[in-house]
Amino acid sequence: MITTNGVFKEKNITKALLKFSIPAVITLLVGELYNMVDTFFVGKYVGVNAIGALSIAFPIQRLMLSLSLLIGVGTATEVARSYGAKNFERLNKSIVNAIFLGLVTLILLPIIVFVFKEFIISKLGASSTIYPLAEEYITIVLIGSLFLGFTNIFGYILNSLGNPKIVLIATSIGAIINIVIDHILVGILDIGIAGAAIATVVSQIIGFIYAFYQMYKVAKKINLKFNLSFDLNIVKIIVAVGFSTFIVEISDAIVIGILNNLLLSVGGDKAIVMIGVITRVSMFMYITMLGISSGMQPLAAYNYGAEEYKKLEKVIEKTTKLAFITSVGIWIVMMLFTPQIIGSFLREKEILKETVKSFRTTISIFPIITFYYVSIYYYQAIKKAKTSLFLSVYRQLLLFIPIVILLGKTLGLFGAWITYPITDLLSSITGLIYIKKGMAFLNDEKRTSRDDLVSQS
Repeated sequence: MITTNGVFKEKNITKALLKFSIPAVITLLVGELYNMVDTFFVGKYVGVNAIGALSIAFPIQRLMLSLSLLIGVGTATEVARSYGAKNFERLNKSIVNAIFLGLVTLILLPIIVFVFKEFIISKLGASSTIYPLAEEYITIVLIGSLFLGFTNIFGYILNSLGNPKIVLIATSIGAIINIVIDHILVGILDIGIAGAAIATVVSQIIGFIYAFYQMYKVAKKINLKFNLSFDLNIVKIIVAVGFSTFIVEISDAIVIGILNNLLLSVGGDKAIVMIGVITRVSMFMYITMLGISSGMQPLAAYNYGAEEYKKLEKVIEKTTKLAFITSVGIWIVMMLFTPQIIGSFLREKEILKETVKSFRTTISIFPIITFYYVSIYYYQAIKKAKTSLFLSVYRQLLLFIPIVILLGKTLGLFGAWITYPITDLLSSITGLIYIKKGMAFLNDEKRTSRDDLVSQS
């Protein structure tokens, strides 16, 4: 039998939401620290070209992370729904299939990337100056993909069972160790960008060990039984539900890959360095809204599975308000202290001044994008995979890419920067429309449930 801390039964919705969201926010925070810390140390001790190399490596790292989140989120949502419906057999099958799916993808893909790394790195926009640094870093960090991936998968599964602190602790351990090893290898021993990559891999392995131990304990409690065959139907559901999250994450990688090539042609290596820093810093701004939205997902999925539609409505309302208010606070801080924040990564005054101005342009209307991300996770929770998929591809792939190509070629670097607020505005309007549609859907579900009760009586 599964035991939880009763968080799904919590009557205070805000309190229940915070129990899931706070660990999710901190987990995303420390997860982003891997790239942020590497950027800080190589920028300070190696130079701006090393920051450019990390910008080239970012799409590859994001691809690996996206796959683990696809499996983790898809499995967590299915586990939460199965738990809400008290279907423990299906819950068990979901976890087993997720583990095998993770093993196949997280071993095979890094091997493919390694074999074709020369072609991939070149296509991601690496100049002859940046290429050697990017290759050195990517070759090493590929080793850690499996460990980071399963830390995420195990963490999301445990989160869906009412244990949200596990992934937080695992990633926190990894992030702290990463800082220490980065300081030793890059700051003291002067190993360079390879030292940053080694620090990342070692810290990911240690974080995985903790997550694996916690998953092992839970597996014993729920009498998890392993077999060597896929349940194709469950795998399809995991992929279908998690695919929206995958698209959200991989879209960042695709966008950066396109931006690297576009900016290299209009701004050279300096532009690659700028987008590298802007990307790292802006990722921190998304952490709160994504953490709150993803923290809402297991809570929403449980209530949907239990047919608690009225409570589900309140969950969505509370999530939207909380995510928006916190995003406004973060946005104000970032706008006020942009020079100091960007300056911690860049020493060159000329690039620093231009990057500060560009960063403020990209985040000029940032808080309103909250509505877009809440809509994505909401539709995942209520098993509307097609709608969630559409919303996931909408902002980055359907809007950002064609707009940035058009404006980048006509207005240069400025065109690339103003693409961000234009895309945010259009995506936010769409998100609001779909949240309202989702609320109407719940009203229909409530009426259907009441009619069923009347007919049975």
